Amino acid sequence: MIKVVLADDQRLVRAGFRSILEDEDDFEVVGEAGDGAEALAVCRDRLPDVVLLDIRMPGVDGLQAARDIAADSRLDAVRVVILTTFDLDDYVYAALRAGAAGFLVKDTEPEELVHAIRVAARGDALISPSVTRRLIAEFADRVRAPEPSPRLNALTDREREVMRLVAAGLSNDEIAARLVLSPATSKTHVSRIMTKLDVRDRAQLVVLAYESGMVTPGWLQPGK
Repeated sequence: MIKVVLADDQRLVRAGFRSILEDEDDFEVVGEAGDGAEALAVCRDRLPDVVLLDIRMPGVDGLQAARDIAADSRLDAVRVVILTTFDLDDYVYAALRAGAAGFLVKDTEPEELVHAIRVAARGDALISPSVTRRLIAEFADRVRAPEPSPRLNALTDREREVMRLVAAGLSNDEIAARLVLSPATSKTHVSRIMTKLDVRDRAQLVVLAYESGMVTPGWLQPGK
């Protein structure tokens, strides 16, 4: 079972999400919260696999709650999926930097929400298609003069290759097919890279790849 905590200041919204998730056989909603502080407390108490955080809540908002969850070693296994009403929210980039594994708009179709939680629970990252270009634009603004990170020196050539493919949005299976590896080997490479670079998940790995200049948005490449 995938254990989920729902955090939104609107009780009706939480009820809607609960109804969607409880229709699935592999989900259990183990707690609810009306603000970020309560979400952190519930996560510490219930230790969910995934917490859905509304980014705009009174008091402690979802962004700060994501930071607090990422900073708590007891919650290392908790994956954060940020929800917002606005697909052009200024917090998209900051949310991923704060440790979010996914970012979805609230009008996401029920099946997409269910898929996102499953993806996050297994340690992958998912971003709603409607915010993807916004996110890449944020990266573009920050990598016009990227500063190589000395942390990348710890990676082997193969690990750098795998990291570039992760940043391109490929899954472990797709990376395995591209590099002619077994899926297990691909997953091992990704896990080792995250350990070496001390990043929480694939989303933060993508952020680091762009910020260090390891990969560059297409329209910033020579000749584009």
